[in-house]
Amino acid sequence: MSSSVQLFRDQKYHELKKQCIQQRQLFEDPEFPASDESLFYQSAPPRKVEWKRPKDLCEDPHLFVNGISSHDLHQGTLGNCWFVAACSCLALRETLWQQVIPDFNEQEWDPKNPEKYAGIFRFRFWCFGEWTEVVIDDLLPTMDEKLIYCHSNVKNEFWSALLEKAYAKLAGSYEALDGGSAADAIVDFTGAVAESIDLVQGKYGEIISEQMKLFEDLLKVHKRGGLISCSITVCIEMETEMGLVVGHAYSVTAIRKLRLGERLIFSFKAEKLFMIRLRNPWGKREWNGAWSDNSEEWKKVSKSESKSLGLTLENDGEFWMTFEDWCKNFTDVDICRIVNTSYFSIHKTWEKKMMHGAWAKNSEPLLNRSGGCFDNNETFLQNPQYVFDVKKTEDKVLVSLQQEDRRKYKKEGKGDSIPIGFEIFKVEDNRSYRLHKLTVQERVATSLYINTRTVFLKKILKKGRYILIPTTYHPGIVTEFILRLFTDVPSKLRELKADKPKMTCWSLLCGYPRRVTQIKIHSAEGLQKQDRSGGADPYVLIKCENQNMRSPVQHDTSNAIFDTQVIFYRKNIDSPIIVQVWNSNVLCDQFLGQAVLAASPSDPREEQTLQLRGRGSREAVEVPGHITVKVFSSDDLVEL
Repeated sequence: MSSSVQLFRDQKYHELKKQCIQQRQLFEDPEFPASDESLFYQSAPPRKVEWKRPKDLCEDPHLFVNGISSHDLHQGTLGNCWFVAACSCLALRETLWQQVIPDFNEQEWDPKNPEKYAGIFRFRFWCFGEWTEVVIDDLLPTMDEKLIYCHSNVKNEFWSALLEKAYAKLAGSYEALDGGSAADAIVDFTGAVAESIDLVQGKYGEIISEQMKLFEDLLKVHKRGGLISCSITVCIEMETEMGLVVGHAYSVTAIRKLRLGERLIFSFKAEKLFMIRLRNPWGKREWNGAWSDNSEEWKKVSKSESKSLGLTLENDGEFWMTFEDWCKNFTDVDICRIVNTSYFSIHKTWEKKMMHGAWAKNSEPLLNRSGGCFDNNETFLQNPQYVFDVKKTEDKVLVSLQQEDRRKYKKEGKGDSIPIGFEIFKVEDNRSYRLHKLTVQERVATSLYINTRTVFLKKILKKGRYILIPTTYHPGIVTEFILRLFTDVPSKLRELKADKPKMTCWSLLCGYPRRVTQIKIHSAEGLQKQDRSGGADPYVLIKCENQNMRSPVQHDTSNAIFDTQVIFYRKNIDSPIIVQVWNSNVLCDQFLGQAVLAASPSDPREEQTLQLRGRGSREAVEVPGHITVKVFSSDDLVEL
């Protein structure tokens, strides 16, 4: 076993199995006993449940019969269609289900060596950033000699029932699985990054351009091993005459963009078909609109054509729809991306950083880490803060914030997810300490605030340094989270813990900062022309004591927008800060002018425009051009 796999309740599968075989007895799990406490915490089943082993239900039990398929499993009496839909998605990807069901051949029944069977199984789930192995016995809840929960359509196949039991053990009971999210289950099966999209709010059924963008995105996710599920929200009044079930999770089993031949172009009056195939976990009740099993559309397509297009037709709860009909009839889609972090891949490779964190309450403001969302002006910055860098001119960033799984608290009445979200700010290029006040920083991204386990955001960010602040919606809430950040090049994501520079022995010898100053260089205008086209390639250089910070070069302009931010912790408060403008050249950069700033706390904090001057004092000779800056200074090192 890999050392990175954690053991749930510290149960060691191989040791337990060896012990059972030696004692010639079948395993009975003391951590999840065959009793009512494992079934429910509130609502008892209508009749007495009998726990039976697979050998008591059929003559020849197996984990798999003729392999694993999305058609294998059906929902029982438990309201966990979301779990069954997630299992259907999982069954489509061999590499993924083999992570969840490790060494499946070793776990399979062996009719030739029945003495090796010990009634013990193991499954692995991605729990809060770590793969966790859950051990179970094979006692399953039944009524009238039949499984009452998730089961296969083949009587002697048990992988889905056993997987559901392991998942119920992780959640605390079977009842804890009543109501949930397919996206959460898929994340638990794979470690994927989940994104939820509201099809109604995004107007995907109305705006064709948005519909096509979504189709291409889903097609790419599906081709690269991602898993997708969808549903129709109960609270929206929808037509159900089309055969779709409201408040029910469907798994997406195929997505196709099809080019039609001449005959079919004439029949369908279109060159391409955008199609999506879904499966109902019930194994029945299908869509009855266009491209449904008995629709007119199928009559226009010969068997050979439908085979070459990959449009197969079976009566098993699986059905095709056009993507346009799907967007108009479904309200929510959960996209679970298997983000590629392998360096040995033909597809895009992402750099991943993951941090474990917590919202924790403390009456001391500088120690409090549960400040609530952005609307809580006084406490918002009293949340955990994470800094990262975007090294490229522009980079697409994926952010996933996931709170702990709260199903285990259901029996205490606290099983609902907490509304969470996050903010991203572009900050000073050299910031290394926590942010205490928003002044020159730019708020560049805000996630949804929603009571789901995971909040996801995709954003293109420009080069620079950023602070990401994960928050609960309300202040004072205590819980844990994991933060995952994916970028094209390494981001150096890390938590900012210190409020100001640390006092050390060297501070006594070399001095300790007495003042903090923030500067934002917004722009430079009217610069001296440097080339025939009448432009320049300017950048700014900001000097403070022995530190120099440089902005990116702005090309071919004498009126440059920089929006460069810096922060300095100053020991010598009498030494001014110098902002210089330079022109970038191949051989030797050219000095264009500078402004000298006293940067004292009494200086104006509004944006100010300063005349550029030559080298020397603040009264040096004027040169063409001026710069627009904002300056904030404080002798309280934890004010800014």
